[in-house]
Amino acid sequence: MSTQPDGIRFDGRVAIVTGAGNGLGRGYALELAARGAKVVVNDLGGGRDGRGASGAAETVVEEIRSRGGEAVADGANVTDAAQVAAMVGRVHGLWGRIDILINNAGILRDKSFAKMELEDFRSVVDVHLMGAANVTHAVWPIMRAQNYGRILMTTSTSGVYGNFGQSNYGAAKAGLVGLMNVLHLEGIRNGIHVNAVAPTAATRMTSDILDETALARLNPDFVTPAALFLVSEQAPSRTVILAGAGTYARLAIVESDGVYLPEGERTPEAVAARFADIATLDRQHEVDAGLTHVDRILKRAADAAG
Repeated sequence: MSTQPDGIRFDGRVAIVTGAGNGLGRGYALELAARGAKVVVNDLGGGRDGRGASGAAETVVEEIRSRGGEAVADGANVTDAAQVAAMVGRVHGLWGRIDILINNAGILRDKSFAKMELEDFRSVVDVHLMGAANVTHAVWPIMRAQNYGRILMTTSTSGVYGNFGQSNYGAAKAGLVGLMNVLHLEGIRNGIHVNAVAPTAATRMTSDILDETALARLNPDFVTPAALFLVSEQAPSRTVILAGAGTYARLAIVESDGVYLPEGERTPEAVAARFADIATLDRQHEVDAGLTHVDRILKRAADAAG
């Protein structure tokens, strides 16, 4: 945990970190507190699959306080909008503002799609995607009113690239990128920056699928620098950083330049014949909004029409 007085600081800021009783969330909470933030350590205390409960949040709060930081614990279930609203109300009443939200809470119930019960699919989506939406929706009016906010989603390579046996997790994590993209557009005029981190780390969610050497290289603390940058005053918006094993990279969604087919040639056979040209990324575009894509293809059609 950093003790440097210089550099990125969070003095006077109030942060909520969900799923902060262990792993990545714990690291975020400790470092935010070390850099001056007042921290809400939110954790239901369940196991990796979301079942059960423990006093993990209180343990992290004690650790923060023992180091001179300021923190409170909260056991709100992020899937319960009423509990989330009550948590946000308590925090706002206690400290008068909420500046930072890190949506980190998550569970795993891995199984191939053919063998997965829909209840397990729904539960994972509820925690990761709906949980993030619930907490974000609760803090949104506060951040808009104060014209400042930093929100961090937690996505995953399982969502943007896919991973066998994680259809529920991958769907939720991809959904969080879509949520980030829209909230960036809706929040930026009120000083709300919305980003995402895609961590690769040794946590209880990955402990049984990696060997000891890999686990050591994937220390969760190595993700914390990316997460804290993305919730700092200097943070960009609508940015995904992949972080793990000491590597930090930006994830971008791009589209190919594409091929314009004149009327009379818009057939499945023509698409098949031109697929190599359609798919090539020799010329690619990183689009800042859905309507930007619409504008591009409409301009192309207008240019072709003369």
